[in-house]
Amino acid sequence: MSDRAKGTQTESWPAEKKRRHAIELRLNDLYPGTASDLCELDFDGAFQLGVATILSAQCTDVVVNSVIRRLFSKYPDAQSLAVANTDEVEEIIRPTGFFRNKAKNIVGFAIGLLDEYAGQVPSTIDELVRLPGVGRKTANVVVTVAFGKPGVAVDTHVQRLSRRLGLTTSSDPSKIESELMSWLDPLDSGSFGLRLILHGRRVCTARRPECSACALAELCPRVMI
Repeated sequence: MSDRAKGTQTESWPAEKKRRHAIELRLNDLYPGTASDLCELDFDGAFQLGVATILSAQCTDVVVNSVIRRLFSKYPDAQSLAVANTDEVEEIIRPTGFFRNKAKNIVGFAIGLLDEYAGQVPSTIDELVRLPGVGRKTANVVVTVAFGKPGVAVDTHVQRLSRRLGLTTSSDPSKIESELMSWLDPLDSGSFGLRLILHGRRVCTARRPECSACALAELCPRVMI
């Protein structure tokens, strides 16, 4: 049985809507700002953000930021990365883990941009997911952070917190994205996703959530059960 099912099985629909809104407001107070403000990756423009996000899979933003400084000093745009020596790219990004596959993906991303979009990063999810190495999470990060458009990037933190907070019963990222987008204000959806990520990193961690220090504790079914 999911966290939401355990914690909210007797919760009325009006009460659930009120609690969701309270969670949204509380997170906004804890982590104010736009999606661009809340993103902890270092980048200059949509292309670099896309590359950094691809590299961030199963890696911390701190490590990614240390790696991309060197990467972008040598390959700052799609034109330069598309013709890069893959062995050299692999060596630079090695600390991020899975470096061979990631090197293939980011070089493919650059080539795809040149082939499909004249080197310009598109601003829609449907266009972005056509590119090598770009899944819905990466696409959502790019459209929300770089372009200020609606979207929710569902990573492991968003999956975990959405279930713990009773915002979904699903473990499928696409379904979670759809469920969250169904009630969030589109203009604040990107920021909401990033706030969940920050809270998941700092407080509601996977192994040892700090429930006693969590500002959302009174709103969380995991605590209320």
